[in-house]
Amino acid sequence: MADKRKRIQAAGAATTKRPPIPLETIVSGGQTGADRAALDFALAHDIPHGGWCPRGRLAEDGTLETHYALRETPDPEYPQRTEWNVRDSDGTVIFSIAPELTGGSKLTAEFAARHGRPWLHLSRQTHGDAAADWLREFVQQHEIRVLNVAGPRASHEPAVPRFVLQTLEELFKVPKSRSRKWDRYT
Repeated sequence: MADKRKRIQAAGAATTKRPPIPLETIVSGGQTGADRAALDFALAHDIPHGGWCPRGRLAEDGTLETHYALRETPDPEYPQRTEWNVRDSDGTVIFSIAPELTGGSKLTAEFAARHGRPWLHLSRQTHGDAAADWLREFVQQHEIRVLNVAGPRASHEPAVPRFVLQTLEELFKVPKSRSRKWDRYT
Protein backbone atom coordinates (compact mmCIF):
# COMPACT_ATOMS: atom_id res chain seq x y z
CA MET A 1 0.00 0.00 0.00
CA ALA A 2 2.83 2.42 0.78
CA ASP A 3 4.34 1.82 -2.67
CA LYS A 4 1.01 2.51 -4.36
CA ARG A 5 0.55 5.67 -2.28
CA LYS A 6 3.99 6.94 -3.30
CA ARG A 7 3.24 6.14 -6.95
CA ILE A 8 -0.08 7.97 -6.79
CA GLN A 9 1.46 10.96 -5.04
CA ALA A 10 4.33 11.08 -7.50
CA ALA A 11 1.91 10.87 -10.39
CA GLY A 12 0.05 13.90 -9.04
CA ALA A 13 3.19 15.97 -8.80
CA ALA A 14 4.17 17.86 -11.91
CA THR A 15 7.75 18.73 -12.78
CA THR A 16 7.02 22.25 -11.52
CA LYS A 17 6.40 23.12 -7.87
CA ARG A 18 2.94 21.60 -7.48
CA PRO A 19 2.61 19.59 -4.28
CA PRO A 20 1.68 15.92 -4.71
CA ILE A 21 -1.94 14.94 -4.38
CA PRO A 22 -2.82 12.92 -1.26
CA LEU A 23 -5.33 10.71 -3.10
CA GLU A 24 -5.12 6.99 -2.22
CA THR A 25 -8.44 5.46 -3.26
CA ILE A 26 -11.21 6.11 -5.78
CA VAL A 27 -14.74 5.02 -4.90
CA SER A 28 -18.00 5.13 -6.81
CA GLY A 29 -21.32 3.34 -7.07
CA GLY A 30 -20.53 1.49 -10.30
CA GLN A 31 -23.31 2.94 -12.45
CA THR A 32 -22.60 3.38 -16.16
CA GLY A 33 -21.16 6.77 -17.07
CA ALA A 34 -19.04 8.76 -14.60
CA ASP A 35 -18.95 6.06 -11.90
CA ARG A 36 -17.81 3.24 -14.15
CA ALA A 37 -15.24 5.40 -15.96
CA ALA A 38 -13.60 6.26 -12.62
CA LEU A 39 -13.47 2.61 -11.60
CA ASP A 40 -12.02 1.60 -14.96
CA PHE A 41 -9.38 4.32 -14.63
CA ALA A 42 -8.43 3.09 -11.15
CA LEU A 43 -8.18 -0.52 -12.32
CA ALA A 44 -6.09 0.41 -15.37
CA HIS A 45 -3.62 2.42 -13.28
CA ASP A 46 -3.38 0.17 -10.19
CA ILE A 47 -5.12 2.70 -7.96
CA PRO A 48 -7.07 1.14 -5.10
CA HIS A 49 -10.82 1.40 -5.65
CA GLY A 50 -14.03 0.51 -3.89
CA GLY A 51 -17.38 1.84 -2.86
CA TRP A 52 -20.95 0.76 -2.42
CA CYS A 53 -23.37 -0.52 -5.06
CA PRO A 54 -27.05 -1.46 -4.71
CA ARG A 55 -27.95 -4.96 -3.52
CA GLY A 56 -27.78 -7.28 -6.51
CA ARG A 57 -24.98 -5.12 -8.01
CA LEU A 58 -27.59 -3.26 -10.04
CA ALA A 59 -26.66 -0.85 -12.82
CA GLU A 60 -28.58 0.38 -15.85
CA ASP A 61 -26.75 -2.10 -18.10
CA GLY A 62 -27.49 -5.09 -15.87
CA THR A 63 -25.45 -6.68 -13.11
CA LEU A 64 -22.16 -4.97 -12.26
CA GLU A 65 -19.18 -7.18 -13.00
CA THR A 66 -17.39 -8.72 -10.01
CA HIS A 67 -13.93 -7.36 -10.90
CA TYR A 68 -15.18 -4.04 -9.50
CA ALA A 69 -14.44 -4.29 -5.76
CA LEU A 70 -17.71 -2.82 -4.55
CA ARG A 71 -19.76 -3.88 -1.56
CA GLU A 72 -23.52 -4.27 -1.80
CA THR A 73 -25.86 -2.15 0.31
CA PRO A 74 -28.82 -3.84 2.00
CA ASP A 75 -31.19 -1.83 -0.23
CA PRO A 76 -31.48 -2.45 -4.00
CA GLU A 77 -32.31 1.23 -4.61
CA TYR A 78 -29.68 3.71 -5.78
CA PRO A 79 -30.02 6.47 -3.12
CA GLN A 80 -28.60 4.31 -0.31
CA ARG A 81 -25.37 3.53 -2.19
CA THR A 82 -25.12 7.19 -3.23
CA GLU A 83 -25.35 8.33 0.38
CA TRP A 84 -22.98 5.66 1.70
CA ASN A 85 -20.32 6.51 -0.89
CA VAL A 86 -20.54 10.18 0.12
CA ARG A 87 -20.52 9.31 3.82
CA ASP A 88 -17.54 6.95 3.58
CA SER A 89 -15.29 9.19 1.48
CA ASP A 90 -13.27 12.29 2.32
CA GLY A 91 -14.84 14.26 -0.52
CA THR A 92 -16.86 13.91 -3.70
CA VAL A 93 -16.36 15.13 -7.25
CA ILE A 94 -19.45 15.17 -9.44
CA PHE A 95 -18.75 15.22 -13.17
CA SER A 96 -21.22 16.34 -15.80
CA ILE A 97 -21.32 17.78 -19.27
CA ALA A 98 -24.15 20.22 -18.54
CA PRO A 99 -23.60 23.02 -16.04
CA GLU A 100 -26.64 22.08 -13.91
CA LEU A 101 -26.86 19.05 -11.63
CA THR A 102 -29.97 16.89 -11.97
CA GLY A 103 -31.29 13.56 -10.70
CA GLY A 104 -28.83 11.36 -8.81
CA SER A 105 -26.01 13.87 -9.29
CA LYS A 106 -28.04 16.55 -7.54
CA LEU A 107 -28.90 14.06 -4.79
CA THR A 108 -25.16 13.34 -4.37
CA ALA A 109 -24.50 17.04 -3.73
CA GLU A 110 -27.36 17.14 -1.22
CA PHE A 111 -25.96 14.11 0.64
CA ALA A 112 -22.51 15.73 0.73
CA ALA A 113 -23.97 18.89 2.27
CA ARG A 114 -26.01 16.83 4.76
CA HIS A 115 -22.93 14.85 5.85
CA GLY A 116 -20.64 17.90 5.94
CA ARG A 117 -18.37 16.46 3.24
CA PRO A 118 -16.64 18.70 0.71
CA TRP A 119 -17.81 18.31 -2.87
CA LEU A 120 -16.95 19.76 -6.24
CA HIS A 121 -19.04 19.88 -9.39
CA LEU A 122 -17.01 19.79 -12.61
CA SER A 123 -18.95 20.57 -15.75
CA ARG A 124 -17.25 20.18 -19.11
CA GLN A 125 -19.19 23.19 -20.37
CA THR A 126 -17.99 25.32 -17.44
CA HIS A 127 -14.55 23.93 -16.56
CA GLY A 128 -13.44 22.31 -19.82
CA ASP A 129 -9.69 21.74 -20.08
CA ALA A 130 -9.13 23.27 -16.62
CA ALA A 131 -11.13 20.53 -14.85
CA ALA A 132 -8.02 18.64 -13.68
CA ASP A 133 -6.59 21.83 -12.14
CA TRP A 134 -9.84 22.42 -10.29
CA LEU A 135 -9.86 18.82 -9.07
CA ARG A 136 -6.20 18.94 -8.01
CA GLU A 137 -6.85 22.08 -5.97
CA PHE A 138 -9.95 20.49 -4.37
CA VAL A 139 -8.10 17.27 -3.43
CA GLN A 140 -5.13 19.17 -2.00
CA GLN A 141 -7.16 21.80 -0.15
CA HIS A 142 -9.34 19.20 1.57
CA GLU A 143 -6.55 16.59 1.93
CA ILE A 144 -8.74 13.99 0.26
CA ARG A 145 -7.38 10.47 0.41
CA VAL A 146 -10.61 8.69 -0.52
CA LEU A 147 -12.38 10.38 -3.43
CA ASN A 148 -15.94 9.54 -4.36
CA VAL A 149 -16.52 10.03 -8.10
CA ALA A 150 -20.12 10.55 -9.19
CA GLY A 151 -22.08 11.89 -12.11
CA PRO A 152 -24.76 11.05 -14.63
CA ARG A 153 -25.24 7.60 -16.05
CA ALA A 154 -24.22 6.99 -19.66
CA SER A 155 -27.80 7.03 -20.98
CA HIS A 156 -28.26 10.60 -19.71
CA GLU A 157 -24.89 12.08 -20.70
CA PRO A 158 -23.04 9.73 -23.07
CA ALA A 159 -19.96 12.01 -23.20
CA VAL A 160 -19.38 12.11 -19.43
CA PRO A 161 -17.14 9.00 -19.21
CA ARG A 162 -14.62 10.55 -21.63
CA PHE A 163 -14.64 13.77 -19.57
CA VAL A 164 -13.98 11.77 -16.38
CA LEU A 165 -11.16 9.77 -17.99
CA GLN A 166 -9.48 12.82 -19.53
CA THR A 167 -9.66 14.71 -16.24
CA LEU A 168 -8.23 11.81 -14.20
CA GLU A 169 -5.45 11.23 -16.73
CA GLU A 170 -4.47 14.89 -16.44
CA LEU A 171 -4.80 14.86 -12.63
CA PHE A 172 -2.50 11.85 -12.34
CA LYS A 173 -0.22 13.07 -15.13
CA VAL A 174 -0.54 9.80 -17.01
CA PRO A 175 2.14 9.81 -19.70
CA LYS A 176 0.84 9.54 -23.25
CA SER A 177 2.63 6.19 -23.51
CA ARG A 178 0.45 4.84 -20.64
CA SER A 179 -2.69 6.63 -21.72
CA ARG A 180 -5.43 4.30 -22.89
CA LYS A 181 -7.67 4.52 -25.92
CA TRP A 182 -10.68 3.68 -23.78
CA ASP A 183 -12.49 2.13 -26.75
CA ARG A 184 -15.32 1.21 -24.43
CA TYR A 185 -16.13 4.91 -24.09
CA THR A 186 -16.02 6.09 -27.71
